[in-house]
Amino acid sequence: MEISGKVKVINAEQQVSAAFKKRELVVTTEEQYPQHIMIEFTQDKCDLLNNYRAGEAVKVSINLRGREWTNPQGETKYFNSIQGWRIEKLQADAPQGQVPPMPAKDAFEPAPSFKEEEHDDLPF
Repeated sequence: MEISGKVKVINAEQQVSAAFKKRELVVTTEEQYPQHIMIEFTQDKCDLLNNYRAGEAVKVSINLRGREWTNPQGETKYFNSIQGWRIEKLQADAPQGQVPPMPAKDAFEPAPSFKEEEHDDLPF
């Protein structure tokens, strides 16, 4: 799956345990009701965020993850997370509604003149 939008926040890398690190990115979608989507990058994927800044338009490839947890009282709870595994910058679109400029009038060759007697070789 992919999410496109503008980078809102890139958090610093967090060392969760001796063997696990993560970094969070928030992307704001560009739709009628913009959504602020938090995406986690883990382990070696944390470095993918080093070249990005707030305000940049990006496309993020994600995986949805879910897990089950049973608390000490025996209640089962479910948690979801969004994990990013690739990010790329989107090119700014060219302004819409603009027509490319027309070349100058003298850039065109004049049409050859038509003389009827030169083209009278039709068989009918």
